[in-house]
Amino acid sequence: MIFFFLLAMSLRLTTTFTPPCPFSRIDFNMSSTFLGIMIFGVAPSLRATHIIGLGVQTRPMVLYGLGIVPLFSWYHESFDREMDIAGIRIPSLEMVCKDFHACKWPREISNRSASLASYFDAMNEENEDAVKLIKNTCTQIITFSHFLPRVHHLSRPVLKPRQELCPEKRMLFYPNLPKIIGSDFLEVRIRSIHGSEGNASACHVFGHTHFCWDSVLDGIRYIQAPLAYPRERKRRMNGGETWLPFCVYSGGKFADRLSPCYWSDYYAAHPRAPHVTELAPWVARFYNRA
Repeated sequence: MIFFFLLAMSLRLTTTFTPPCPFSRIDFNMSSTFLGIMIFGVAPSLRATHIIGLGVQTRPMVLYGLGIVPLFSWYHESFDREMDIAGIRIPSLEMVCKDFHACKWPREISNRSASLASYFDAMNEENEDAVKLIKNTCTQIITFSHFLPRVHHLSRPVLKPRQELCPEKRMLFYPNLPKIIGSDFLEVRIRSIHGSEGNASACHVFGHTHFCWDSVLDGIRYIQAPLAYPRERKRRMNGGETWLPFCVYSGGKFADRLSPCYWSDYYAAHPRAPHVTELAPWVARFYNRA
């Protein structure tokens, strides 16, 4: 069985007090690893030694015939192309997201442009040969990332790429969340592995937003089964707690659809309407209109 402990999708690995993981064969998402390095000051040259010392595989690999490909990624603000919510006072990204304060980047790249997301995506080129081998030998492949990809509607090419894997802004307690969740580069990278049209054995696992999700979009199955925060599990805000961790793959096949799966269930029945900016009732009560 292949279990994805999706806590790894939001985990900031530290360099101390991390227990050994001698039996782990699944990568603790590399973008989170790199973030941990940036925060805690571990020299890049020590990264591989430290992670391998924990018994964690950090590169693409084949496990029981299944191709597993971790992908570097980072978000960029321009990922968000949906209409903003006006008329309310929304805290700034810097106030809400600690990345802006905890991470120190080289001067030539910025957290406010696509340069950082592009930099992380380019790091995937290091694993190009391993990915090519997996594509040639495996009929079933799971890619995974911390951040969200933008889904391209290949079946409806007249439509622009949309933010299909996150609720609309009017539904969110922090409406500007889409500005710090995803990467255009990531979807291109995913399609280069699974094929432009996907297939029945293509799966991408993602995290970051803590919204339970399981949907097939243009031939790829996208899954998020967040462990989330304890208070979220207790209140069952984003799914259930009895089915965690979710078994993605077992016995040579992918698991049945994740359930309950509130937000992807909702959008399976209701089209996205990002042009509607009236706040959902549960959000409106938290904001005083200007």
